[in-house]
Amino acid sequence: MSLYNRFTAHLDAVLDALEADGTLPAGLNRKPVTVEPPRDASHGDLATNAAMVLAKPAGTNPRALAEKIVAGLEKLDEVEGASIAGPGFINLRLTDATWRAELAAIHAEAEDYGRSATGEGVTVNVEYVSANPTGPMHMGHCRGAVVGDALATLLEHVGHKVIREYYINDAGGQVNVLARSAHVRYREALGEDVGEIPEGLYPGDYLVPVGQALAAEYGDKYVGAPESEWLVLFRTQAVAAMMEMIRSDLALLGIHHDIFSSEAELQAAGKPEAAEKWLREHDLVYDGVLEAPKGETPEDWEPVELPLFRSTRFGDDQDRPIRKSNGSWTYFGADMAYHYQKAQTADQLIDIWGADHGGTVKRIQAAVAALTKGRARFDVKLIQMVRLLRDGEPVKMSKRAGNFVTLADVVREVGKDVVRFTMLTRKADAQMDFDFAKVVEASKDNPVFYVQYAHARISSLGRRAEEAGMGLPAPDLSRLGTEELGLVKLAAQFPRVVEGAATAREPHRIAFYLNDLASAFHSWWNLGNDNPQARVILTEDPATTSARLFLSRGIGQIIRNGLALMGVAALTEMQ
Repeated sequence: MSLYNRFTAHLDAVLDALEADGTLPAGLNRKPVTVEPPRDASHGDLATNAAMVLAKPAGTNPRALAEKIVAGLEKLDEVEGASIAGPGFINLRLTDATWRAELAAIHAEAEDYGRSATGEGVTVNVEYVSANPTGPMHMGHCRGAVVGDALATLLEHVGHKVIREYYINDAGGQVNVLARSAHVRYREALGEDVGEIPEGLYPGDYLVPVGQALAAEYGDKYVGAPESEWLVLFRTQAVAAMMEMIRSDLALLGIHHDIFSSEAELQAAGKPEAAEKWLREHDLVYDGVLEAPKGETPEDWEPVELPLFRSTRFGDDQDRPIRKSNGSWTYFGADMAYHYQKAQTADQLIDIWGADHGGTVKRIQAAVAALTKGRARFDVKLIQMVRLLRDGEPVKMSKRAGNFVTLADVVREVGKDVVRFTMLTRKADAQMDFDFAKVVEASKDNPVFYVQYAHARISSLGRRAEEAGMGLPAPDLSRLGTEELGLVKLAAQFPRVVEGAATAREPHRIAFYLNDLASAFHSWWNLGNDNPQARVILTEDPATTSARLFLSRGIGQIIRNGLALMGVAALTEMQ
């Protein structure tokens, strides 16, 4: 059990005792009670708001309650002292022995340090990427792919069973456009001069091999054939080829999904009809006429009776049609059925969407709430676009892709780990610049380099001690002073950061924390530049060297654990 969880348990035991003696009434809600580092480190090592949160429902004074809580906490061997700040905040100062023991725990638990069981018994479906199967992955897809994958790993780390899912949008008009584009390349492969790719079709060279494969298989059978004879066939094979390409692109980032769900198969299986039937039986779908668009009414608008979902019951601003006037499913109708399907095997759903889908969040949330009767938690993470730069200038588009820079091109230039780490250096809903020059820059302003450099420095220490021929004794942690224990205190926050990031569904918090930890380590390392006795390797003092190496390796373990959550390998040497 990590230090923060252990002290939460200590606090619970004190509160249980106060309940038992009648100081606190039974059954108080303790969820808002926190144990965390104080904002000002001079106040102590840990702080709790327990008295502030519980005093009012207990009908007592916060400071008076704080005094009783402090009396219980001061009995702990790990507590050096406790104090009350302001109206009732409690600050604790822990013994040095406690922090030394936590450093030993980091070594003992190794890659499991930071792992927890808080999500045990809860299955979470994370749907991410879900790019239209019409071409290679581009950097707009990349950010959502990395955020979704890191989030899935993070949730697994805290005990959740996670289903990684990709939704293939293979039933819309865009895949018919893909089929027509493939038909042009098919004719080209057979020797026809097709000239410029007609406007409205996909122009990228990535469809050339698809056309060649179709030509090899069918010869000239469909060159002059009507569209009705080849559209479905070409669509099926082109989508399959695109998905193979997408899987290959994702693999470059180390991303693999458990499930690929097909929109076309969903509709063929009658899942939207089943969802509509259930909703009608529960008076959540009715036949009605949409209100006229606000402002000037378009000339072609006419009131048509459509099946409408009562999304206003769930916070949406209007009821939404699930079918079009021709009877086909709206995007919303198909998506509603898809989410209903996902909810059959998961307790919680998370969708990673591009920011341009923000307008549909409310209606899908309403649908999930209705179809699961509020059982399934459903979150949508909106991902902002990535602007590609090279030394501050916009990057030219890819001819192969047609109108964008491919993910594969970027990964091949700077590497998987650089791409993944960079994608997590900002909140997902914040705009991001990806500058090819900056992300590989050897500078403290580049968090990718700064964190990796810290780990490489730590890795070099063991080699240097070995080269010096030092015979090191077992580490005596009493040799670690205030500066060193300050590093331990920051490292000990890792499990808490992991749980907080998982709860908030914000994997970028791991990158932020690692940058802080790396900065603290570099600062400690640099003390040796001015004071030789502050260096890690002291050839004349094996005992102190052993203790500082033990500390450094503990910090290295935390960095590796954090990078693993991000899907990034820790470097032992810088290039």
